[in-house]
Amino acid sequence: MRVPKFGFTNPNRVEYHGVNIDLIQQLVDQHNILVINIETLMDYGIVSNTKRPVKILGRGELKSKISVQAHAFTGSAKAAIEALGGTAETI
Repeated sequence: MRVPKFGFTNPNRVEYHGVNIDLIQQLVDQHNILVINIETLMDYGIVSNTKRPVKILGRGELKSKISVQAHAFTGSAKAAIEALGGTAETI
């Protein structure tokens, strides 16, 4: 018996590497960093592959005013960063 083909795989789909706000807050607490960018995330081993873009996700709570630079942000993450006076800059 043959298995039928079905579905569609989009060849242009962009897969992001997700980083949550609680992980960023741990970096701030442990290393006292106020500017988070792709190079900082690579240095501390959070992002290992630079070919995939980074997206900041909204899980967790942010307690510090920081500046974050990433390829994309969720609405809740951007609101949480800007609520404390920080900046969320899209690269």
